[in-house]
Amino acid sequence: TAGKAGTNRHKGIRPRVRGVAMNPVDHPHGGGNHQHIGHASTVSRFAPPGQKVGLVAARRTGLLRRGGRHGRR
Repeated sequence: TAGKAGTNRHKGIRPRVRGVAMNPVDHPHGGGNHQHIGHASTVSRFAPPGQKVGLVAARRTGLLRRGGRHGRR
């Protein structure tokens, strides 16, 4: 981050909106009266294209237990 929202906007970087803050037509995590995903955050690698959002194949690749991109060292 560059420190200020305006600095990023001048660079052409648009705001990153969370999926849970969207409507159900806009994102699989959207909708509802409270901001939670509402279903499992991990998704199978073999799920249909519109459903692939969140942690894809996290249990198979060990992302869920290790956590993060690099994991615990």
